[in-house]
Amino acid sequence: MRSYLLRRLIGMIVVIFLVLTIAFVLVRLAPGDPASLMLGPDASPEEVAALRVRLGLDQPIIAQFGSFLANALRGDLGQSLFFNQPVTTVLASRAEPTIVLALFSLLVALVIATPIGIWAAYRRGSVLDQTSITTAMLAASVPSFLTGLVFQRYLATDLGWFPASGYGGAGAGFTERMRHLILPAITLGITNSALILRFTRASMLDILGEDYVRTARAKGMTERRVVLRHALKNAGIPIITVVGLTFALLVSGAVVTERVFNLPGMGNLVVNAVLRRDYPVIQGTLIVVAALYVLVNLITDLLYLAVDKRVKY
Repeated sequence: MRSYLLRRLIGMIVVIFLVLTIAFVLVRLAPGDPASLMLGPDASPEEVAALRVRLGLDQPIIAQFGSFLANALRGDLGQSLFFNQPVTTVLASRAEPTIVLALFSLLVALVIATPIGIWAAYRRGSVLDQTSITTAMLAASVPSFLTGLVFQRYLATDLGWFPASGYGGAGAGFTERMRHLILPAITLGITNSALILRFTRASMLDILGEDYVRTARAKGMTERRVVLRHALKNAGIPIITVVGLTFALLVSGAVVTERVFNLPGMGNLVVNAVLRRDYPVIQGTLIVVAALYVLVNLITDLLYLAVDKRVKY
């Protein structure tokens, strides 16, 4: 186990370093000067040049990269060019809506996909099975922004059941903020439930055909115990894999939904940072997302041990 964790830690460092290097180079090669964008079109060339010197943008790209790496090792991801605050502070202020939305959406997806996937596998070939497959394909095909706009139009604007946008304001409590996340969470949950549903159904179909399942039935066990205790437990590894991947995708891919519902999350932040050429925020966000991906993969692998004792590292 120790050697496995050491290998994964080294792999995490390598992945984050590669992502950081690629992002740094690509962002610097993009057209547009952040100093000119910050000062506006009325700024003189002397003012732009002075700001570039103050921000360190006049240095060679290798020197900028080396300086950024040295600071990153100390936990300093730089200073936002637009907010004039540390990048870690800016990201921390926007992390809560994105993380809570991802968890809420994952819960919605699991509530929808898991029971339907289990029942569809148990009733293979039935009307429910065929309907669930068709619905899953339809849910995966409809863009999340379209689903969100439909929910906003009918559930928020016409019926007034939920807030149409926002996060409840600075003084809003937890309950009010969660109320603002209901529609975005349902939007993302429906879209991402399709993948979990299909994996759950496929995994359960494989396990329900195994010999030990037939043996359990021959011993007189109830169908509920056979399906939930024996089949579902042994089908858990593929399901855990897709759930972990879905959570990482929800955190990094909620940009469109955050824009539709005007949520002050990391998705909105990175889109605005790209438009403003705020290099430190873009780099910091990419590092955090990359770290989240490798961390989720590590946690997923460790969960295999809890689900299946036969797994050894």
